[in-house]
Amino acid sequence: MEPLRVSIAGTGPQALAAEKRMKLDVLLLFFCQASMNASIVGQVAMSALIGYSLAEDKSLATLPFALQMVATMAASIPAGVIFAKLGRRAGFTLGAFAALTGTLIFAAGIWMHDFWLYVAGGLPAGIGFGIAQHYRFAAAEVASPAYRPRAIALVMAGGVLAAIFGPEMVKHSKDMVEPFLFLGTYLIFAGLPLVCLVLLHFVRLPPAPAPQASPTPVWEIVRRPAFLTAAAAGAIGYGAMNLVMTSTPLEMMACGFAVTASATVIQAHAVAMFAPGFFTGRLIGRYGARRIIAAGAALNIACIAVAVMGLSFGHFTVALVLLGLGWNFMFTGATALLGESHTPAERVRAQAANDFIVFGTVACTALASGAVHAGYGWNVLNLALLPALLFAAVMVLRSRPAPRLA
Repeated sequence: MEPLRVSIAGTGPQALAAEKRMKLDVLLLFFCQASMNASIVGQVAMSALIGYSLAEDKSLATLPFALQMVATMAASIPAGVIFAKLGRRAGFTLGAFAALTGTLIFAAGIWMHDFWLYVAGGLPAGIGFGIAQHYRFAAAEVASPAYRPRAIALVMAGGVLAAIFGPEMVKHSKDMVEPFLFLGTYLIFAGLPLVCLVLLHFVRLPPAPAPQASPTPVWEIVRRPAFLTAAAAGAIGYGAMNLVMTSTPLEMMACGFAVTASATVIQAHAVAMFAPGFFTGRLIGRYGARRIIAAGAALNIACIAVAVMGLSFGHFTVALVLLGLGWNFMFTGATALLGESHTPAERVRAQAANDFIVFGTVACTALASGAVHAGYGWNVLNLALLPALLFAAVMVLRSRPAPRLA
């Protein structure tokens, strides 16, 4: 099931067949991403509420999700090693089994009403989610250079299905196993990694890269201006989104909204996160990654303005939709920009280092979200993001394209 090294330039039968196969591989990766993301979208809607109900110290409500993001960060480097030595297929298979394990531990924590057991589920679940982040890189590898930005954006758009079905599964299964709220949801979510494993069987993935005689040190890669710009933009975009998103169910609960209302807001947010993937690639191709990242920062600033204006259902919905759009522009643009920072032989190490930085930031914001919200409130939590977003916009607009690396 490994890909043939066939150029798709031209319009002959062989080129057309290669292009068709390439697009099929991207489509299959789209569905793999959707199946792995559905549980994390549902987790956003549930985890803080479950943590709040199980923890004696309510400031620890977001700890389960924070630990999941810590594991996502920690998975970045080992995932890079696995991908480099064994190839994409082995890495993605391991990620699916890790996600399955984490989901079952979450279910056990609810069943036993044990906060710390529930927290422990975040470790394997985060590893699975961290490995799944590399689907966007796999899309870049199976695609032709001209199609690459669209392939990255389209695979990330797999989150649209996750955004639609993840919260819906939460709404319709939360009371399935009474009196254990959300236990039925996790039992259903356990089937999603299995779906991913079936889809992976049909994808043609690149083999493990040939080892370099003298590998470029990771420090040499991460000090390049193009890498620093891409990693900083991705970390700020994802971190800002995560800080606000994680606290939204808690703020809505404090305002008297039901679980179904916060799940609906998270659903709208998740759709806004991933739906632009159907056209973000074209926008990057036309305007460049740097302008798209800056536009994403502007959308996030607009989110903050709406969030501090009021606490109605409409305010939450509009703010979280703007937040999702801003995340998509910043994160997709940063992923495309990362390609300027490394050679093909360096790609796995550059991608692993990038995700370590990005998800390290996300882990910190997930942990800080509950504490900041409990200690300082919703408005301070939102306004604290303004300096970082302004810095990201100025940084990318002042940067210049890097010389093409061999």
